Amino acid sequence: MTVSDSLDAAALVVSRVAAEHADAVDRANSIPAQTLTALRCAGLLGLLVPPALGGQGSSLAQVAGVCHSLARSCGSSAMIFAMHQIQVACIVGHGQRSDWHRTLLQRLCNEQLLFGSVTSEAGTGGNIHASICAVEPNGERVALEKDATTISYGAHSDALLITARRNGDAAPSDQVMIVGMRDDYALERTSGWDALGMRGTCSDGFRLRLGASPDQILPASFADIASQTMLPVSHLLWSSVWLGIAADAVARARSYLRQQARNGRGALSPGGHRLARGVGMLQLMQSRLSMALKDYEAAFADGPRPLPLGFTADMNNLKTSVSEMCLEVAQHAFMVCGISAYRNGTEFSLGRHVRDLLSAPIMINNDRMLESTGNLLLMQKPALGVF
Repeated sequence: MTVSDSLDAAALVVSRVAAEHADAVDRANSIPAQTLTALRCAGLLGLLVPPALGGQGSSLAQVAGVCHSLARSCGSSAMIFAMHQIQVACIVGHGQRSDWHRTLLQRLCNEQLLFGSVTSEAGTGGNIHASICAVEPNGERVALEKDATTISYGAHSDALLITARRNGDAAPSDQVMIVGMRDDYALERTSGWDALGMRGTCSDGFRLRLGASPDQILPASFADIASQTMLPVSHLLWSSVWLGIAADAVARARSYLRQQARNGRGALSPGGHRLARGVGMLQLMQSRLSMALKDYEAAFADGPRPLPLGFTADMNNLKTSVSEMCLEVAQHAFMVCGISAYRNGTEFSLGRHVRDLLSAPIMINNDRMLESTGNLLLMQKPALGVF
């Protein structure tokens, strides 16, 4: 069995666990604990870590494949896995010059630690490139206090990657990212997560108080971490999750039409054209994502580096287009299955799929992103066209 085959087999096992508990996680608004246990047992939390530090050294495309597989079973489980891998990518890409962060990556692989992110902050208007809180000296250690509007699975993380101003005199955009281990911080819940979809991500709001070693600050500026790794990897892995959810919706629609045909209602169901349109849209998005993954890995073959404006615009357009098209695909599947999709508890239920996908356009708001991408395209003056 090849490494790729082994990874596919492990992903399939975890996906089956996720599928078994997906509806219960959604109903109870609870963390997908069984899926997280299965991910740890399969050793999948350290996929991106280099073998020299105990990881599998998997490609981002392989991680995206696991995201897609999980999402076909449970969107919340897949999103947690994707967000964890985004944080791991930040440390792998920007922390290996630091002994502390290299040791952390080894611990991640040995202990299968779960990493979360604290980039949101009350008062910034959703702009992750600006911080109000700051890292302050506290004897030989540093401290910060942050009012985070959301920390996905924050109460269940083993470590959090937190953004803040470099110091009390720094500008809002002069940010660093510091890793807080569970023993380093205290969380005070300020809001709950009774959301329309992605309910199992448990994205509560917290006031965070951290005391840590200065060594826990990543060596690179957050501006570089975000532009070179966090944002493009987020767009790629989130897109993989959304495609997985949409693919399962289409699979349910196909099963519904097959059942109708077996029941003697004819193979040429009125829903056939919607199935064809949904599959065609999925194929377009899958091709687009595959190309984007190859472009990303080629761009960073020798490690993170500044990206051209055109690449950033492409990543932004990937996110906005996939997030909107996947929802449209799910709606086509919804119309195929009709009342069976609308009702909960049927094999063709699609309420959870549609609700989860409604989060896609507002995870980094599409309107804001399209404005930014438009400005990039004006500056870049790209050659538009296929050839």
